[in-house]
Amino acid sequence: MNRNILGVAAAVAVLISTAVPPVAASSNSQGYQNASWYPKYQVVSSGVTPLCEGNSGSVPQPDFGANVDAGHECGSQSETSIAINPADPSNVIAGSNEIQRLPMRAMYSTDGGATFSGVDLPLPPARTRNGFDFGSDPGVAFDADGNAYYSYIVVFFGAGGGVNGTEMAVAHSTDGGATWAATYFAPETGSGQFNDKPMIAVDRGTDHPGRVYVAWDHATGSSSSTKNGNNVLLAYSDDGGQTFSTPVSVSGQVTGKTGGIGADPYLTPDGILHVAWQDYAHGTISDASSTDGGLTFSAPRVISSVGAFQFDIAAQSSRGALVYPACGATSSALFCAYMDGSNAATSVYVAKSTDGGSTWTSTAMPGSGDQFNQWLAVDPSDGSVNVAYYDTGIHGATPATYTLARSTDGGATYSAAAVATAPTDESCCAPSVDLGNQYGDYEGLAALDGVVRPVWTDRRDSVIALGLREEVFTATIQP
Repeated sequence: MNRNILGVAAAVAVLISTAVPPVAASSNSQGYQNASWYPKYQVVSSGVTPLCEGNSGSVPQPDFGANVDAGHECGSQSETSIAINPADPSNVIAGSNEIQRLPMRAMYSTDGGATFSGVDLPLPPARTRNGFDFGSDPGVAFDADGNAYYSYIVVFFGAGGGVNGTEMAVAHSTDGGATWAATYFAPETGSGQFNDKPMIAVDRGTDHPGRVYVAWDHATGSSSSTKNGNNVLLAYSDDGGQTFSTPVSVSGQVTGKTGGIGADPYLTPDGILHVAWQDYAHGTISDASSTDGGLTFSAPRVISSVGAFQFDIAAQSSRGALVYPACGATSSALFCAYMDGSNAATSVYVAKSTDGGSTWTSTAMPGSGDQFNQWLAVDPSDGSVNVAYYDTGIHGATPATYTLARSTDGGATYSAAAVATAPTDESCCAPSVDLGNQYGDYEGLAALDGVVRPVWTDRRDSVIALGLREEVFTATIQP
């Protein structure tokens, strides 16, 4: 996999020179350069200097009309997730990476997404004296009773800034996102070994009610055998996120080279657990299912072949647009959105399966430009399939507009419209943009009771005019 990280690191060191000193080379970092959190490592491993006073939600929430700035802080944010509380739909929680700061960020609303307050997620103590750690890769979900869960990874550093471990984290909140307590598990401290890109789902059904599932990829430094490479793992909690089970392999016993990234756990209405991921060793988007609550999984099944691990499209050229699935299910079908194409042109597709994942057919989403950073959400109230993504309008263009495609006929047809009221551009204008992370690897989407809530990374001109960098934007869509 080619994340072009060395070029990114050089760009980041230049662009953030006013915020932190240049990053010193570390021999401990070489095994981690393919990790999604590595660009943030380039920023924080030499120490963090706030871009402005407070740097933690200290900016008053600006008014952007139909679009809401949920983040409203002066530092860069990227990679977003969002969830709607089924017990109280006026309660909405979003999450994002912080780029110039160590913690994760949660943004919570109690007025239906009109306004948001921010809070930092907990971090554990450093592993070594004078060391530090940071969080990365947010995923947000609710259970049926309104308890919130936030998954992320914790990356540990020694005093000199070298990586000395990673572990999984799930924070839980019983008050709508205002306060959080965290559980840490699955530590990995071996050389060249790390955890990456967790995603979360909660069973709201009857078989395992309240069971919290987290899936992620675990790198072991080599990709030459079934015991090495990126293996997709899953663990679960039956006590509200207090403890988690021993991780099991989702990607299974693949013969030869292994590779997995971007795992997304999702559940059918009758409680069957699925996990989809990119198998970059075999050039596919794959899916496996579990009928026993995550204890065992079926053999992987191919959703679609894909042309690359990532695509270096103009709008996301310094980081690269990662290929990954984002999935959901109705009572009659499974749906997984993914990106494919080339460096010159990408499109978002939605694959559909009506036989439990054995076979899939794909449909291209509407739009005429490069499409990337998609997420999919099925509204359980009406079965609508909703897919949000950036669309540049013209292949090779850099301004992108966050867009929502929607199907109300079981995925037979989709219609699309912009949800962002202005385009955003991550390809220029340092130091007001963080080119190392750009939009990050993904954005988020939630749908419930006829309301669709996209969330995305935005640095439109009016954001720059306020002296801000990347902001977390959302909107309330009632089709």
